[in-house]
Amino acid sequence: MGDVTTVVPADIWYPARHYPKLSLPGGRYEVVRSLLNITKPMHYGDFVWDDDHIPDGSVWVRVDLAHQTLSVFRGGHEIGAAVALYGSGSNATPTGSFTILEKHAHYYSHSYHAPMPYMLRLTKDGVAIHGSSVRQGWATHGCIGVPLEFARLLFAAVSKDDPVVILPAQ
Repeated sequence: MGDVTTVVPADIWYPARHYPKLSLPGGRYEVVRSLLNITKPMHYGDFVWDDDHIPDGSVWVRVDLAHQTLSVFRGGHEIGAAVALYGSGSNATPTGSFTILEKHAHYYSHSYHAPMPYMLRLTKDGVAIHGSSVRQGWATHGCIGVPLEFARLLFAAVSKDDPVVILPAQ
């Protein structure tokens, strides 16, 4: 089981005139006001969550399959980051821009006979972000699996119709 990675001593805040921009599919971009100060490499099952002193604002999620990470932003501030699992081969995770179609805290997949706690559905055919046992060598059937406690925090932070961007594994 992974550990919650400590954020020390404070997040990295950018000056207003020098906000970096994250490039997204379709020529879009998002302004970043602060990033989590993660001081050591994260491993399978690890995550960081720090939304203290972060103002309310719009929430969006960035999944980077190449780096196997998921980041959550609120009002331009990164509030969460986790090592994630994804699908490959015939069960590849789709890439592009999505919105959260529905949320279910206690969802059960009848297709795979498996619980999908804190499920955030992204596609009509069932691709979702959900709590999972994030272990080296494991994959999903196309979903994005994140540590269970991180999934609980993410579920509470997002709303239906919030954007999710999934970047390719390349």
